[in-house]
Amino acid sequence: MPERGGRGAVPSNVGQHAQARLDYRARMSRPKLDRDQILAYRRLVSHLDERLIAGPVSLRRVAWAGLTDSMPRAAVLSIHARVEGTTPASWEDPVYVQLWGPRFSVYVVASEDRPVFSLGRLPESGPKRQRAEDTAARLRTLLDGSPPVPFGEAGRAIGLKDPNALRYATATGTVLIRWEGARQPTIWIAPTPEMDPAEARRELVRRYLHIFGPSTPEAFGHWAGVRQGEKSFFDLDDELLPVETPIGDAWILAGDEATFREEPQRPASARLLPSGDTYYLLWGRDRELLVADDAHRDKLWTSRVWPGAVLADGEIVGTWRRTQGTVTVSPWRRLPRRTIDAIEAEAGTMPLADEVTVRWEQ
Repeated sequence: MPERGGRGAVPSNVGQHAQARLDYRARMSRPKLDRDQILAYRRLVSHLDERLIAGPVSLRRVAWAGLTDSMPRAAVLSIHARVEGTTPASWEDPVYVQLWGPRFSVYVVASEDRPVFSLGRLPESGPKRQRAEDTAARLRTLLDGSPPVPFGEAGRAIGLKDPNALRYATATGTVLIRWEGARQPTIWIAPTPEMDPAEARRELVRRYLHIFGPSTPEAFGHWAGVRQGEKSFFDLDDELLPVETPIGDAWILAGDEATFREEPQRPASARLLPSGDTYYLLWGRDRELLVADDAHRDKLWTSRVWPGAVLADGEIVGTWRRTQGTVTVSPWRRLPRRTIDAIEAEAGTMPLADEVTVRWEQ
């Protein structure tokens, strides 16, 4: 088992009985997973090798860890990379709602999963929980039963100098938004979820590990934007399995081990993933596993708005950006003709209002 504070370390606030079991399992068995197994698993559970048939079940499955939508209509392009028949209005399907999710980014999530992505981030106690609940209560007094209003207007009406502070209330599960991209979001009040916040936190960890695994409690806390990430992580106890990876010790859901061992599917010829897509929503050394070259990582994970990622035959091979109907692809190496054709064909199917033209930039 790693020393306390290292990658995969067990925090001291885990119950002694649970910690003893985790320590024992980590010493006795730590399966090795190589890069190919990890990336094949992530593509499989993210539905990037083969698109799903359109329908509400598929729409929920592709949002298992939520769909970031902080770039206008990024969620639509993430859905398109995974589900057949995606249209520009797919993000508005009744299966979905929009809220401020992990790290207070705009997210599209399944309506029935709203408690996981809201209560799952609610602090257990302290000033931050009090602030969330107080802000939500003031909003309910103002908006309960009312139609959606611009969030700036709502913030001013309850006396907030910075309306962005309304985002804290989303962790109560009672605040929903609609953001079209061009204007400020509108906001309204939803019924209080019945899910226990502790179970919501555990389920958020399960969702994260299923899509992003193998991973660590520190990485989960960073993704979710919660300080109690380590405790929530290890609350899963015997659902966790320690593993060795090329970038260090990490954890997976024990129930996912067999999927990691499966024969990999044939990867799709091309997918254009939007800025912030779940597949590369990574930090720290996790980025090294996905993109080995330092210079290429700097081009994908920039200090400003991230470009989209070009996924071809299972590897990220470049970036892309869009200006209205023009998609500019910047490959990191010389690509074979079949890959170029596949990328251009994929771009042509994107659910955009404008006809797509592909421009190649060296």
